Amino acid sequence: MTNLENENDFLYYSGGEKLDKERADAKGLCHEYNQLHPSKMEERNAILRKLFGKTKNKFLIEQPFYCDYGYNIEIGENFYMNHGGIILDCAKVTFGDNVFVAPDCGFYTVGHATDKEERNKGMIYSHPICVGNDVWIGGRVIVLPGVTIGNGVIIGAGSVVTKDIPDNVIAYGNPCRVVRKI
Repeated sequence: MTNLENENDFLYYSGGEKLDKERADAKGLCHEYNQLHPSKMEERNAILRKLFGKTKNKFLIEQPFYCDYGYNIEIGENFYMNHGGIILDCAKVTFGDNVFVAPDCGFYTVGHATDKEERNKGMIYSHPICVGNDVWIGGRVIVLPGVTIGNGVIIGAGSVVTKDIPDNVIAYGNPCRVVRKI
């Protein structure tokens, strides 16, 4: 569960022609990106600029990378995501400047209905994720829907971030919790 009181208040149907096409288009661009030779930086960056809603000038996302739509992703200047990044961007995912993401991290804006009948009909909810400036996220971290991570934060490896993290702290664990101020 996330820090949301009642996610079922925000349910919507995850299918339909428009959303299905948008997801297929994004997955096609991700496939194209992941098949490029790692040295083809201009081509890689061009695909990400086409895929993402907003990029700055300097960024690097290692292959493989996966997302749902792409257009809901905004990355700041000097953004780095290591291998195996996944952003399920049914809602907006915003990263500030100087954000470093270690391997195998996931940012999941989406969840399924808790009621089994609703879930079986394809009902989901999605809430934005926001990551501030000057953040380092350790390997295999999962960030759940509706979470905001403040500026100057370090998230320890293996954490599951279920609630907002304030500025200038080190946080880790499952669930992730503030351990100390920086």
